Amino acid sequence: MESIPSVDSFSGKKGRNRPDCGNEGGLKPSVGWIGTGVMGKSMASHLLEAGYTVGIYTRTESKARDLLDSGAKWHDSPRELAAQHDVVISIVGYPDDVEEIFTGDRGVLSDTKENRKCRLAIDMTTSQPSLARSLHEKGDGAGVTFLDAPVSGGDVGARNGTLSIMVGGDEDAFQEALPILEVLGGEIHLQGGPGAGQHTKMVNQTIIASTMIGMCEGLVYARKSGLDPAKVLESVSGGAAGSWSLTNLAPRILREDFDPGFFVEHFVKDMEIALSECESMGIRLPGLQLARELYGEVMKSGGAKLGTQALYSAVDRLSDRSKE
Repeated sequence: MESIPSVDSFSGKKGRNRPDCGNEGGLKPSVGWIGTGVMGKSMASHLLEAGYTVGIYTRTESKARDLLDSGAKWHDSPRELAAQHDVVISIVGYPDDVEEIFTGDRGVLSDTKENRKCRLAIDMTTSQPSLARSLHEKGDGAGVTFLDAPVSGGDVGARNGTLSIMVGGDEDAFQEALPILEVLGGEIHLQGGPGAGQHTKMVNQTIIASTMIGMCEGLVYARKSGLDPAKVLESVSGGAAGSWSLTNLAPRILREDFDPGFFVEHFVKDMEIALSECESMGIRLPGLQLARELYGEVMKSGGAKLGTQALYSAVDRLSDRSKE
């Protein structure tokens, strides 16, 4: 591959020359987008703003209305997206959703190679490493290269285009996808072969799980010791305790804002995937197990659709020793 720096033909950013994903003359590839939830809608809008032709499929068309009004085109199925777009990108809820999108009766791979324009698929859902490897293998047989590319940064990162993107797959496919990924995120790294992106996301979620416990316990301690929690945050956020969660989620807790930047039920799904991988590898992570149990309390109290900062309420309840 040419190593001389040049103006990238996809994005206008300086970088290495990259494949044009099937388009003549180095034009931007067209993108079929699946999933317009808390993060997906903002991500797709960035591609529209960057000049990409974007097609949309989601189970509820009304959730894509803003994108359609901004120039995106509606499609009736993932198969239709794959027939008309160079690249298909998904960010949905669960591994079962991912499998249906790509291998279902109306999925990306359901038509013949001759009827499919798509040659590159990128799944940005947090999902199972084993599923990522399986889709890579099935895609190879159908003429579609797969990347698993889960993200971190929540609704804030999605809105600001600053997501961390963790990629698994082939180097050539990564280079092909990079101009698109650069529109969506800041830290973008190829971690290894198929499934490596999902394994990296499990590391991310494991770290966040214990961080969330510590943050919530610290805020409970601050309030019950008579401190001003907002002033405490000013001190500890800039010190060794500083973290993304402390900067972005702790202020929401103090405002009693538990709206989702990332759903509790999706975080529980992620932790269960991580714990399953731990079992497969023969390792035990007690902090992760504890976080899963505490978030189970949030789920039991009806908080599945709240943001992950809702853990604070469960920690606050459990902190009352008078109820022991």
